[in-house]
Amino acid sequence: MTRTTWRNIPTTPLLFVALAAMWGTSFVAIEVGLEFFPTLSFAALRYELAGLVMLAYACYSTDRWRPETRDELLATTIGAVFIIAAHHGLLYLGQEHVPGAVASIIISLSPILTAVFASFILTERSLGTTGAVGLLAGFAGVVLVADPVSALSGPSGSSQGLGIVLIFLAAVSFALGAVLTRPLRTDLPVQSMQAWAMLGGGVLLHGWALANGESLSAIELAPTGIASFLYLTLVSGAVAFLLYFELLDRLGPTELNLIGYVEPVVAALMSWVLLGHVIDTSALVGFGAIFFGFAAMKKETLVSVAVAVRRRVAA
Repeated sequence: MTRTTWRNIPTTPLLFVALAAMWGTSFVAIEVGLEFFPTLSFAALRYELAGLVMLAYACYSTDRWRPETRDELLATTIGAVFIIAAHHGLLYLGQEHVPGAVASIIISLSPILTAVFASFILTERSLGTTGAVGLLAGFAGVVLVADPVSALSGPSGSSQGLGIVLIFLAAVSFALGAVLTRPLRTDLPVQSMQAWAMLGGGVLLHGWALANGESLSAIELAPTGIASFLYLTLVSGAVAFLLYFELLDRLGPTELNLIGYVEPVVAALMSWVLLGHVIDTSALVGFGAIFFGFAAMKKETLVSVAVAVRRRVAA
């Protein structure tokens, strides 16, 4: 008889799909919420509240809730600056001009950029010919998603182009932050580190919002906007990260990275259902090129993942 408790393998695919759904729909929720909130303030409030929720959970579930060593403080700071503040600030600004489904496709370039930064910054092997092909395929995919010919000929071409550049820089920021934290040695529980990164990133986003001339008085307290904010904060934020920690323990970071290629599918479906946005053919081909690029760079890893999955199914 197969057991189906939280810790057993049969629940893992369900948790994976649930996490992909939560993070995929977040792009659509951001697009909706931007109609009611100042852009950077929206991101700031989301991560300040999510950080408080996560810190409460860290105090409850771990034996250490705050960073103590130099490496722990540095890792938390890098997370706050690159992974929370810069990544989400640029993403939210970009989504003022680009639909959430398209944004999710561009963000899926992050694993490729992470491998590129790792090859230059860390003592990892160089990209090699296969890696270079993967990188070029990834960038070609972004170009196809951007569709520069149509964008430049359309009335909103410059706005769309700006949005795509901002979202690409958001992917760069996330990848750079992920690589910079790798050499740091820390025993701080990941829940605690994530909580402080969220709080620090939220404060930085608030400072950015003030410098950008935003005011909280501009918030429109409409039911749709409040629902979007609460969904992003509690579901796509706190709950999703709890699922992420559980799956990270079960699958490891490499296999879990594949979730970045399920998120755009969810985002495209929900964007179509809720907002009536249809992803055009060039964007779909572009997403395929980005995934091909990732597969080319991580060929050996994907083979090992496939073998591991097959063993789990056989067991």
